[in-house]
Amino acid sequence: MKYVYILESLDSLHFYIGITDDLRARLAKHNAGEVPHTSKYGPWRIKTYIAFSNEKQAVAFEKYLKSASGRAFAKKRL
Repeated sequence: MKYVYILESLDSLHFYIGITDDLRARLAKHNAGEVPHTSKYGPWRIKTYIAFSNEKQAVAFEKYLKSASGRAFAKKRL
């Protein structure tokens, strides 16, 4: 199972989109400062996540969410 997730910083000013096999462990790494891109904006909470059984679909959806139209979609719908 692959999870595409959106994290929100506790100050609600920063967001991060990622993909993982283990959502809880990944969130723990983000909050422990082990991910360079998110270490300075934590702590983080999960805003939303979507589970995929197909890895190709998960990767494609993550890529879409990181695009301009995907960010607009996520902001409005997720």
